[in-house]
Amino acid sequence: MIKVLVVDDDFMVAKIHSGYVGRVEGFEVVGVAHSGADALRAVEELRPELVLLDIYLPDMDGLTVLRSMRTGARPSAEPDVLVISAAHDLDTVRGAVRGGAVHYLIKPFSFDALREQLEHFRALHDRLSELPGDSPAAQQDIDRLFGTPGRPAATPKGVASETAVVVERVLREAAASGEDLSATECAGLAELSRVSARKYLEHFVDIGRAEVRLRYGGTGRPERRYRWSA
Repeated sequence: MIKVLVVDDDFMVAKIHSGYVGRVEGFEVVGVAHSGADALRAVEELRPELVLLDIYLPDMDGLTVLRSMRTGARPSAEPDVLVISAAHDLDTVRGAVRGGAVHYLIKPFSFDALREQLEHFRALHDRLSELPGDSPAAQQDIDRLFGTPGRPAATPKGVASETAVVVERVLREAAASGEDLSATECAGLAELSRVSARKYLEHFVDIGRAEVRLRYGGTGRPERRYRWSA
């Protein structure tokens, strides 16, 4: 679960936003703060991974809180920040971007608008967790993290057109039945190793012919589920 801290001076608004977060799979609200000082203390104590941060707070503005989080004494407690505010002047938006906010939602916003941003953050969070910690990231990995358009994804090393056809057929048949597949399930149906199946599945995702979603279960990493979309 991704731990979320909700920061808003309005008690009712904070309650509504907390309810929104609670409705999105994979997220839990671990705390609520109604001032800048309380927010900074909560970050240190609760170690959230994401903060929903209002700009208008009674003791300091949200941009000051954002800068303080980035320059705190405990960098390991530094969370990502999604700004949620009625402020929409360019200077404030620019300050949020420069402060490293992952996005900026203007109040009032719908549940669907927040859900979309939370799901985007969850996908980014999961992609980061999947990168090998003991080796450099490839440019393709970085482009996927930042959503950078670029050259079409490279063909996987050792790709065989015959195998690609088999994996495509398996995905198409599953999609026709309204189902998606894990790499393990695809491997069994295509009579491939899981590693090979995963390589082809990710290739189809990279070139836009398949979609991937994350299914959360018990402990451990979420399962990647693939569906043909071309």
